[in-house]
Amino acid sequence: MAFTRRSALLVSGLGLLTPGGALAKAKPQSSPVREPTQKHLNELNKLVVDVMKKTGVPGMSIAVVTPDRVLYLKGFGVRRAGAADRVDPDTVFQLASLSKPLSATVVAGLVGDGVVSWDHPIARSLPDFAMSDPWVTREITLRDMLCHRSGLPDHAGDLVEDIGYDRDEIMRRLRYIKPDTSFRTHYAYNNAGFSAAGYAAAKTAGKSWADVCDERLYRPLGMASASSRHADFIAHGNRAFGHVRRQGKWVVGEQRKPDAQQPAGGASASARDVATWVRMQLGRGALDGREIVKPEAIGETHFPQIATGPAHDPMRGPTFYGLGWDIDYGGPAQVRWSHSGAFSLGASTCVYVMPAERFGVVALSNSAPVGAPETICRSFLDIVLTGKTERDWLPLFGEAFAKMVVPTYGRDADYAKPLASAPPRASRAAYVGDYRNELYGPIGIVETADGLSLNLGPAPTSYPLRHYSGDIFTFQPPGENASGVSPVRFSRNGGEQATSVVIDYLNANGQGVFTRN
Repeated sequence: MAFTRRSALLVSGLGLLTPGGALAKAKPQSSPVREPTQKHLNELNKLVVDVMKKTGVPGMSIAVVTPDRVLYLKGFGVRRAGAADRVDPDTVFQLASLSKPLSATVVAGLVGDGVVSWDHPIARSLPDFAMSDPWVTREITLRDMLCHRSGLPDHAGDLVEDIGYDRDEIMRRLRYIKPDTSFRTHYAYNNAGFSAAGYAAAKTAGKSWADVCDERLYRPLGMASASSRHADFIAHGNRAFGHVRRQGKWVVGEQRKPDAQQPAGGASASARDVATWVRMQLGRGALDGREIVKPEAIGETHFPQIATGPAHDPMRGPTFYGLGWDIDYGGPAQVRWSHSGAFSLGASTCVYVMPAERFGVVALSNSAPVGAPETICRSFLDIVLTGKTERDWLPLFGEAFAKMVVPTYGRDADYAKPLASAPPRASRAAYVGDYRNELYGPIGIVETADGLSLNLGPAPTSYPLRHYSGDIFTFQPPGENASGVSPVRFSRNGGEQATSVVIDYLNANGQGVFTRN
């Protein structure tokens, strides 16, 4: 599966994706229900220190809760590498795709209020919304998008954001994405579609998405630092900076701005805030005796809507996605609700909720994903349920994330190293011109004093092209999903002038072909 850094990773649920798509699962558990004890929490403290030492992750904030109270809430490390400011329980982190179960809770609040239903058609509230099939456009609902069964390809639409299009244009361009499967038959994780559901629910309520989050969840729960506006996160004095690993060191790099897909990945909050929300999840919509969300509405988010993986183990059922939640039946009478979030530009988050055992654990970090939050959460479950860590989770999660960041484009050669003996097959003028693509919009190939450049995106932004071989050039793509240089392949159909160009970076679903005007 292609990894997009905003994704909620299924490694948080049942187990780990292996190269063949099978799942490396934990040993089924059958231990008695128990609340985490002080001994367990002491072990957690040592676990966090150990994982941070092994990974070098700059900062983390951890919480453990039951429905009635917060058992553990602590910050570790620093908000910014090389600086003295420490992470504490109120340090605000970008949540990435941990935003999804939060967003589903917001929509559940509107459902419980009677403002909207789970089966509300999106097009009824977003008139400019359309899928490639008119019938699907009419029929697709909030429920369909919130559980990723739209038929859209995995992560399709993310690159539209990465090249600079705003929220409204991303939503409008969903109509140009070719479906990968038939409607409602398969699971494929999709940030743009999930966001469309959130925006449609907010539009039905007559408010912006961020305002609905404030009014329906954050303020009623007392989540004082939580927001779905990037500007609020940036303005916060006690915030974590995103870090990437370069030459073996964690450094602050380009910071992720997720406003275009707020419901899917735009929330920020402290561990204290998220702990309060998890307590409400365990309370079936209530916190300290106050009903925040109707129990039947929040309960629907925890109900499986689509299978995400087959059952390979008779002691485990298949894995599922609910409404904003990964759902795993991990053994006899044991269910887990979980979700991970990740920005390659510097955020990694994880939550596990054990409804029968009545506790939850949250881990937030300010680093690109290396498996630290998942290792801490999964190991803590082992400690509480079995008395010991069942396996060393860090190498398994780390390997899974390392495989996911391998680029899906430009794999057939080392395009970072031009072939010195392979000059262009045509003059520069043969490639210059304007080209069009429905999904990604127009591009321009222009000649500059230094060679050729690619003009890409709505601005547009200019990217130098470097010749590789024949009619193949390369450029460094923008955005969170760009892991390395991408080939740009011109076709001339026997003539001198290029007639089309394929940008590999944009061609994961076969829609990266641009035709000359």
